[in-house]
Amino acid sequence: MPDRVNSLEVAKRAGVSQSAVSRVFSPGASASESTRKKVLKAAKELGYRPNTLARAMITGKSRIIGLVVAYLDNQFYPEAIQKLSVALQAEGYHVLVFMASPTVGDVQDVLTEILDYQVDGIVLASVSMSSSLAKRCHDHGIPVVLFNREQDDERLCSVTTDNRLGGEIVATHLVECGYREIGYIAGFEGASTQRQRESGFHDGLAKAGVKLAAREVGGFDYAQARAAAFEMFSGRNRPEAVFVANDHMAFAVMDALRFKLELSIPGDVGVVGFDDVPLASWPSYDLTSYRQPINKMVAKTVQTLLSRIDDRDLLPERTAIRGELVLRNSTRRKEA
Repeated sequence: MPDRVNSLEVAKRAGVSQSAVSRVFSPGASASESTRKKVLKAAKELGYRPNTLARAMITGKSRIIGLVVAYLDNQFYPEAIQKLSVALQAEGYHVLVFMASPTVGDVQDVLTEILDYQVDGIVLASVSMSSSLAKRCHDHGIPVVLFNREQDDERLCSVTTDNRLGGEIVATHLVECGYREIGYIAGFEGASTQRQRESGFHDGLAKAGVKLAAREVGGFDYAQARAAAFEMFSGRNRPEAVFVANDHMAFAVMDALRFKLELSIPGDVGVVGFDDVPLASWPSYDLTSYRQPINKMVAKTVQTLLSRIDDRDLLPERTAIRGELVLRNSTRRKEA
C-alpha cells in the first residue's frame, strides 16, 4: 500500500509553504485565490486528503457535529436531516448521523458514543437527553440544540414550530368548517410536540365552545394510528372530523377510514394532519395539514449551534416558529 501523501509534498508541488496548504484546507482560514488554486491542483494530482483528526488534535476542534434522530418512518425527518447536513457542511462541518429511540434511556449510549468523537456540537432531532448527559455536555462546553423538541432543562437550546399555536389553528379551522363532533389522535405522549399540539387544540375548541368528542393514541406509529382509527370510527357515534398529531399517522387514519371502514373523506369524516410532508400533497391523500417551517427551523438551528460553538458563554434560547395551515380536500370548505 503506498504511503499517504502529506501536506509538505503538496506544498512542494504547488510551490507554496506548508502553512499555506494548511490554510487552504482549514475552514475559516484565509488564503489568496491564486494560492488556493495551486494547492487544490497539486492536491488533486497527488491524491492528497487532509488529516481531519490530526488537525483536530492541533486546533482543539473536530469540525464534527453529531446529529441524532429518533426515527425515519415520518417523512419529515429524512428531509430535515438532509437539510441540516447540507447547511452544516456548507459551514465547513462534518456530520455524523446516529439513530436512537425517542425515549431518554435508549439515547444514553448513543450520546456517550458521540461525545467520544469529541464533537463540537450536537443536534437532537426529536429525541431527549437525560439531565446527567446535559450536564456533561455543558461542563465540557459542547453546545446542544434540540430540533423539533423541547425539554425542561435551562442548559439546552431548542428550535421548534409553535406547536401550541398550530393545534389551536387546526381546531379553529375544523369548527369554521361546521364540524362539532371532533376527535383527536395523539402521538407519543412523552413528546413535547404531542403535548403542545394537543394543548393548543383543546384551547381552540374551548374558545369555540366545543368539547372533544373522542381521543385515542397513535404513538407517532402507522400501525398504532391505524388501530386508533378503528377504535374511534367503528361505532355509531363516530366523530365528524379528527385532528391527527402528525401526517405519518394521518395517512394511516385515512387508509383505515377509506379501505377498511369504507368511509369517505371528507364526506363522512374530515381529517387534518401536522407537518405537511411531501406525501400530504399527493392526490391519493390531498391532506389538509399544518406545515412546519422546516427551512426556517434548520436555519435557526444551525445559527444557534454555531454561535454557541464560537461563544460558549451565550445563554441558551428557545425558539418557536409559526407555521401555516395548508388547506386541501381532506376537510370540507368553511361555512359561509
